[in-house]
Amino acid sequence: MSKLRVGIICGGKSSEHEISCISANGILNAIDRSKFEPVLIGITKSGKWLLLPDDTTFITQNGALPTVPESGIEVSVTSQGLFSGGKNLAIEVAFPILHGTYGEDGTIQGLFEMVGLRYVGSGVLASAVSMDKSYAKPIFAAAGLKVAPGTVVTSTNFELPSTLKYPLFVKPARSGSSRGTTKVKQSSDLKVAVEAALAFDSKVIIEQAVDGKEIECAVLQSEGKTIVSPVGEIVISSKYEFYDFQAKYLDDSMQLVFPELPAGVEEKIQSSALTAFNAAGCEGLARVDFFYSASGDVVINEINTMPGFTPLSVYPKLIEKSGINYQQLITTLIQSAQARSASITR
Repeated sequence: MSKLRVGIICGGKSSEHEISCISANGILNAIDRSKFEPVLIGITKSGKWLLLPDDTTFITQNGALPTVPESGIEVSVTSQGLFSGGKNLAIEVAFPILHGTYGEDGTIQGLFEMVGLRYVGSGVLASAVSMDKSYAKPIFAAAGLKVAPGTVVTSTNFELPSTLKYPLFVKPARSGSSRGTTKVKQSSDLKVAVEAALAFDSKVIIEQAVDGKEIECAVLQSEGKTIVSPVGEIVISSKYEFYDFQAKYLDDSMQLVFPELPAGVEEKIQSSALTAFNAAGCEGLARVDFFYSASGDVVINEINTMPGFTPLSVYPKLIEKSGINYQQLITTLIQSAQARSASITR
């Protein structure tokens, strides 16, 4: 039986380029090569698509995160498929392990739709609304989920609504991995925080901080069923104010624990995760992030349609708790993508 050729696409032009490379490394090491033949395609920070050698390794060395090299054999995307060096790469399913803009926001999904290539993960609209927190929040609220109060600004010239009280979180509307996010405790720091977020996006969310536990829940579609994982709590070192980029990726300061919650709370979070997944129209996979507040409220923070995907990332660890290991997870996602229609209806 011939193996399915899977295009693993990583890197990209977003601020999460390096994290994407590390995720791709995890998939390359674990993919079931008796079923699949991986083809590694790297998108450079300048936007070039390159065919990378099968034995490429993306690892953090001496604190330096890996990146896609700027030179190599270019890949062109055509209506006949993906070509490199004059040859059709014969990719049957794309696995775009791209986080953030140009990868998780509906843009590359639209490209796949145009050329009729099946792909892992959510479609154009679900990817776009999930990426943009200013659109996702009203969708979640309309579905009956509790969201943190906030406002959207596009410059440093704004008036803070009197209903918002410090501490506040200031974050780019369409950035991931907490890049450009600041916790603000007093009004004198607000403008600087908005400027920092505007470096990542033209639209910024100012949001009431929620005092409570950071809880995450994984959703996976498999063989027509939707699996919702047990919930995990993010516990970070006390030296960090919140779960920022440094805490996530550059030192070992985060632990995923499976918390003891009051009766019924885990079930409420799981059903909220499924509600959010369906409300946004997601497919394949998503990690849904919540706060469980000190007053007992379940508040949705955001939904990630292509979450961090190394073997040690939160999403695979949560799914593993559901009895599906990392290799099985990769197989499930590729097979689900293969089974779905490659039509524009998504």
